[in-house]
Amino acid sequence: MQKYSKKPLVSIKNLSKQFDDGHLAVDSVNLDVYPKEFFSLLGGSGSGKSTLLRMLAGFERPTDGKIIIDGVDMSNTPPYKRPVNMMFQSYALFPHMNVKQNIMFGLKQEKSIKKEEIEKATDAALKIIKMDHLAKRKPHQLSGGQRQRVALARCLAKRPKLILLDEPLSALDKNLRDRMQFELVDIQEQTGSTFIMVTHDQEEAMTMSARIGIMTDGWLEQVSTPSEIYEFPKSRFVANFIGKSTIFEGRVEEISRTRSVITSEQAGTDFVLRRNIEAIEDQEIWIGLRPEKIVISKEKPEGYNPNRPVNCIKGIVEDIAYMGGLSTYHVRTENGSIVKSTDFNIERNADHPSWDDEVYLTWESQNIMVLYS
Repeated sequence: MQKYSKKPLVSIKNLSKQFDDGHLAVDSVNLDVYPKEFFSLLGGSGSGKSTLLRMLAGFERPTDGKIIIDGVDMSNTPPYKRPVNMMFQSYALFPHMNVKQNIMFGLKQEKSIKKEEIEKATDAALKIIKMDHLAKRKPHQLSGGQRQRVALARCLAKRPKLILLDEPLSALDKNLRDRMQFELVDIQEQTGSTFIMVTHDQEEAMTMSARIGIMTDGWLEQVSTPSEIYEFPKSRFVANFIGKSTIFEGRVEEISRTRSVITSEQAGTDFVLRRNIEAIEDQEIWIGLRPEKIVISKEKPEGYNPNRPVNCIKGIVEDIAYMGGLSTYHVRTENGSIVKSTDFNIERNADHPSWDDEVYLTWESQNIMVLYS
């Protein structure tokens, strides 16, 4: 994990926003974002992520709580007095200005900056986005990716302490979007800027971010690194929102320092973990399994006990989704649940399970996700 300064650049403390119609868009959010970090707010429509970003920019005033930027409380500071620039979803380029004029526009509004300094900062921003040879082109003469880079350069030119990005890649086609993900990260690392991005695209957030905050119903469900969120989601919502999961209800039967056992009538198996979990005996809990972590086989596992299976489910292949490099098997268990297992098609003529085959699904104990809500 990348190391950051111990002192956050942005501290959001108990921040809430309730609109006049009574809708609570952001509910008591607490969050620290560190210098030089690429942080993403990820959530579906209506989760509160865009409202939170607008409060950081100063376009919405909080109902309650504080926004501290570089040690200064800016909760009620107007946008033009904040050390923040925002890149809008539409890019908001001036059509009558060329690339260079668009980039220097914000700098020219600052009366204290000399003309030579404006030229120098603009030229530096053009070099960062590798568009110095296109400085005289108008926005309509640029591709979508080029317009996006110009909008970013305009944000970077003033060297703000914080750059906010509102769905920056949503207007691009998929191939260009995939390429621009890496370009944005490269520029962020090259300039040492702090980015906070809002997106609804899980893949985008996972690819670009050092940390992600997942939002739902106005509050932060989980904040962590992409790998931590994927491997150790704290709730059923996160497990299903990031990637795909099969989730079972369970009950804690046994806990010790080195072993935990969760029984699940729904799954028809015991889930045995070689670790302690944050629970008590008889507590109701949920178990999650990722499709790619489940091994599917027509062979019965060694030591399989049909009366009380452990980390194993028996079932019948009900459907197969073939996707070239991999196949996802939909297996109907003896208890009627559907479990998905993804298998890579490494060998062309391998003896893979087929429709209506009896199969066994197994998994390693470290791949069991324990979900507390």
